[in-house]
Amino acid sequence: MQKKLNKIAKDTNLFLKNFIKKQKKSELIIPMQYGLFSGGKKIRSKILIDVGLIFKINYKSLIIIGSAVECIHAYSLIHDDLPCMDNDILRRGKPSTHIKFGESTAVLAGNSLLTLAFEILSHKNLNLSEKIKIDLINKISETSGHLGIAGGQYLDLNYEHKKVSRKKVVEMEIKKTGKLFSFCCAAPLILKKKNKREIKKFENIGANIGLLFQVADDLIDYKGSSLAAGKKTGKDKKKGKATLISLLGHENTIKYGNKLILKINKMLRKYGSRSKDLSETLEYILKRNK
Repeated sequence: MQKKLNKIAKDTNLFLKNFIKKQKKSELIIPMQYGLFSGGKKIRSKILIDVGLIFKINYKSLIIIGSAVECIHAYSLIHDDLPCMDNDILRRGKPSTHIKFGESTAVLAGNSLLTLAFEILSHKNLNLSEKIKIDLINKISETSGHLGIAGGQYLDLNYEHKKVSRKKVVEMEIKKTGKLFSFCCAAPLILKKKNKREIKKFENIGANIGLLFQVADDLIDYKGSSLAAGKKTGKDKKKGKATLISLLGHENTIKYGNKLILKINKMLRKYGSRSKDLSETLEYILKRNK
């Protein structure tokens, strides 16, 4: 599993480094690279490639699409760490982008990474029809704005120190984390020109994977060590964050995560051994410690 993750991370970073190298130089390139190449595991790209394997999609195309996903993910983390958001000074064991370069530079670097994602998806390097590119850009736009990451982050901040129902917490976590995973699961089907019903099914699988990822993240914050996580832990409770742990407790949240894995695997059953890599990734997500 780790070998596969390392290969995807290496190939994704290589593409991104070459892509950025060909850009005109600007003062924002360095903080953009700092936030982008911070040692993340590229789990979103791994999910994209796992689903691509089910539908026999070209690996190189998936790496390019995954690179766009990683730009959006990096933008969201840079903004997430800002003093006006979660005010985190550490990310993956090193100073957050705003600590290293200043708040305004971090905002602009994050904005630039967001737009870089659309540049990657519309670029000639991605050898797909214009129609498919537009469909991908449309889908990733939905996952990044008010219906996805930004909307989820708004709710996350808005729910602090409030009594929030389980349904609302799940909806918030799907927006904040699940929507980008939904894109990763839907993209290979868009490339295969599958019908809307099948694309929707994989979007739902992605939403559940994102929820699983968020459950694991909350468990790390609750019980994990700051050293292993590469960021300060125990902050959700201090900030009065609305999480499934705050509603269900530690043990029941682990059970909830295992039920999610069963649910996702049930949805994948018809694809047989082709979904083996994806099932292995699900187990890895829940058991990771950072």
